[in-house]
Amino acid sequence: MNVDVKALVALTVEKEMPLEKLINAIENGVAAAYAELEGAHPGGRAVLNRQTGEIVIYYPVLGPDGDRIDTAIDSPEGFSRIATSTARKVIKEKMREAKDLDVVTEFSGSVGDVISGVIQQGRDPKIVYVHLGRVEGKIPPNEQVPTEEYIHGQRIKCFVVEVKQGLKGPEVTLSRTHPALVKTLFALEVPEVKDRVVEIIGIAREPGHRSKISVRTHRAGVSPKGALIGPMGARARAVMDELGGEKIDIVDYSDDPATYVANALAPAKVSSAEIVDLATKSVKVVVPDYQLSLAIGKDGQNARLAARLTGCRIDIHPDKPVERIEKPKREIAVDEGELVDSEPTE
Repeated sequence: MNVDVKALVALTVEKEMPLEKLINAIENGVAAAYAELEGAHPGGRAVLNRQTGEIVIYYPVLGPDGDRIDTAIDSPEGFSRIATSTARKVIKEKMREAKDLDVVTEFSGSVGDVISGVIQQGRDPKIVYVHLGRVEGKIPPNEQVPTEEYIHGQRIKCFVVEVKQGLKGPEVTLSRTHPALVKTLFALEVPEVKDRVVEIIGIAREPGHRSKISVRTHRAGVSPKGALIGPMGARARAVMDELGGEKIDIVDYSDDPATYVANALAPAKVSSAEIVDLATKSVKVVVPDYQLSLAIGKDGQNARLAARLTGCRIDIHPDKPVERIEKPKREIAVDEGELVDSEPTE
């Protein structure tokens, strides 16, 4: 039972893993294989000679009272082949673990960032598999946009949520619904965001439908909204195209909650906004009556996203509420056997 120590040393140097760690794994694996043999002595352990590469099985010799009095060597017939096979298996497993660790370490630096890959067909039709080069990422159902269609061979950008070592290798969890995906895509398109001249403060998103983001500038003379929109709307359009046509509203951030809410209700025009209760962050907003439906949005989407973006409770009112006009009730009386209508007729 021999192992090529020089090859073992070269392998550990190449994979940058401790030699003793690999040798200990081989010894433990061979000892476990020996323990499964019929007639194996209890307490047997495998020792690999660091010079010759020979693997020897030692077992304790016990006296009448059960105390250890000596150590002997066991060489079961045919065990050399089993030990060699076990050693190879252990080496392969450790090399695979080292490779997996390299992948996990590499992609762990991408957590919270956007990564590009190619959609692949997988075993589970509910999961979208994305080829990322050295590893395959997965978009679980809860991270998929219902309105998007994921086509095999299509290149896609995803937000990296988590990277971990799984039972079958590295697992990279990706997302297409994460709000930070919008922020990171703008950082890729807008140099001012990358250089921290323009800062994205908040994001509220309903994936596949609409997003609202608030921005501010740290340099005088720079328009934060203009920076994100870009020349002829090119930057914002590039992000929307990547998100499958999802609409994006870009609004100015303000430290004043009332002003912030008024900005967040864009594209609706706000006549006035005032704080009703600072503790509960309740804001009363007045809009022109013809802008009321726009401020609320379809199924309340615009107002809902504005509330999530600002963290305020928003109460929207028209500036000229229409008074309810009640129709006069018709009074019918009986007069000498004939119906008499009290409603005047022309």
